[in-house]
Amino acid sequence: MLAMFMAAIEGTIVSTAMPSIVAELGGFSLFSWVFSSFLLMQAISVPIYGKLSDLFGRKPVFTAGVIIFLIGSLLCGMAKSMTALIVFRLLQGLGAGAVQPIATTIVGDIYTMEERAKIQGYLSSVWGISSVIGPTLGGVFVQYINWSWVFWINLPIGIAAIAGIHLFLHEGVEKKSHKIDYLGSALLLISISSLMVVLIQGGVTWAWTSTQVLLLLLLFVVGLLLFLWQERRAVEPLMPIGIWKNRLIAVSNLASLTTGAVMMGVSSFLPTFVQGVMERPPTIAGFTLGMMSVGWPLASTVGGRLMIRLGSRSVALAGGVALLIGSAFFVTLQPQYGPVWAAVGSFFVGVGMGLATTTFIVSIQSSVDWQTRGVATASNMFMRILGSTVGASLLAGILNIRMHSYLQAQGKNLDVPLDLDVTNSLLDPAKREALPAEVLTLLQDGLTVSLHSVYWGVMILTLLSFLLILFLPKNERQEA
Repeated sequence: MLAMFMAAIEGTIVSTAMPSIVAELGGFSLFSWVFSSFLLMQAISVPIYGKLSDLFGRKPVFTAGVIIFLIGSLLCGMAKSMTALIVFRLLQGLGAGAVQPIATTIVGDIYTMEERAKIQGYLSSVWGISSVIGPTLGGVFVQYINWSWVFWINLPIGIAAIAGIHLFLHEGVEKKSHKIDYLGSALLLISISSLMVVLIQGGVTWAWTSTQVLLLLLLFVVGLLLFLWQERRAVEPLMPIGIWKNRLIAVSNLASLTTGAVMMGVSSFLPTFVQGVMERPPTIAGFTLGMMSVGWPLASTVGGRLMIRLGSRSVALAGGVALLIGSAFFVTLQPQYGPVWAAVGSFFVGVGMGLATTTFIVSIQSSVDWQTRGVATASNMFMRILGSTVGASLLAGILNIRMHSYLQAQGKNLDVPLDLDVTNSLLDPAKREALPAEVLTLLQDGLTVSLHSVYWGVMILTLLSFLLILFLPKNERQEA
C-alpha cells in the first residue's frame, strides 16, 4: 500500500506542478515529454519486471525497481533545464515499472479469488488518500516552497515501502533457468519511441510528409513487426502472444490501452487549463485533478464487491458509462464555468477508471495460474501504461498543432511573431500580468481552443473504450 501510495501521489503532484515547472524551466513545446518519457520507460519495463518477478520472486525485483525510482526522483528535483528533467524522468520511469504491477501481483499471490476483489479495492483506496494529500501538497510546494519537492517526497515513502516488503513478505520461488527477452524490449523501445516523436513533432517542427516523419513511421512499423516476430520465437517472451488467445485478457488489455490514454488526457492537461486559462492557483488546479483520484478508489472498492454479485462485465460497462459522462463535461468545458465543472468531470472519469481497471485486473488474475499471474498482470499494466504513453504523445501533438496554427494565424493580425514557447508566460502569474491585454487574450483563447481539440480526442478514445467493454465475455453468473 505504501508503494501504491508512492505511485498514486506521483501522478497527482507532478501534474499539478507541471505548469509551474514549465514557467520556470521553459519549453512548453516539450511539455508532454515530461510525462511521455516517464511513461515510455515504465511501459517498456513493466513486462520485464513481471517476468523477472515470476523467475526470481517479487521481493528482490520490487526492491531494485523502487531504488531506481528513488534515484530518478532525487535527480528530477535537481533538474535545471527541461531537457535534464526529461532525461531524469526516463530513469524514474525505468524504476516505476516495478512498483504498481508487482504490488498488485503480490496481492494476487497472498489472497484467494473471493478475498482478492475486496483487497484490490482496499489497495486502490490508497488513491483516495493520495488524492487528498497529493494535490494539496503539490499546490503548497509550488506556491510556498519549490516544485522540486514534488519529486523528493517519494524518498521517505519508497524507503518505508522497501523496509516493509523485506520485513513481512516471505515467499518461496521455484528455481529455473532464466532467459530475459532483451531483444524484444529493445525493439519495443525503438518502435514506440519513433511513434511518440512523430506524434509530438509532426505538423509543428516537421511537416507530415517530411523525410523525418516518414522515416520514423517506417521505423515504427518495422520495429513493431520485428517485435511481434521476436515474441513468437523467444523462449521467455516479453509479451507472450499465447495469453492474447484468451478473449478476456485480449479485450481487457485493449480496453486498458484506450482508458489509459483517456486518463492522460485529463491528468496531463487539466491543470494547464485551470492555471493558464482560468487563472487559478496551483492548489485549485490540484483540487480539480484530485477529484479523479477521489472517484477512482471509491469506485474500485464498490466495484470489487459488485463483481461477486453482478459479474465483471456489468461493472465494466458501468465504468464505461461513467467515462462517457466525464468526457462530456470536458468537451463542454468553458473558462466561465469555473473549476467546479472541471472537478465534476474529473470525478466521473475517476469513477469510470476505478470500475473498469478493478474489473480488468481481478478477472485476468483469476483466469491464470501462479506461474503466469505476474506476466498476465504485467500485460494489463503494460497496455494501460502504453495507452497513457501514446495518449500523452497523441493528445500533446493535437495541442501543439492546434496551438501552433492558431498563433501563426493570429500573430499575423497583431504583427507580432508568436511561437509555442510564448505560452510559457501564460503559466507564470508574474509574466502573465506583464503581458499586453491583447496578447494575453489571444494566448488564453488559443489555449482554450487547443485544449477543446484535446478533449474531443479524449471523447473519441472513451467511445472506443466503451465499445471494447461490450466485447467482454459474459461470465457464468450473468448467463445463469
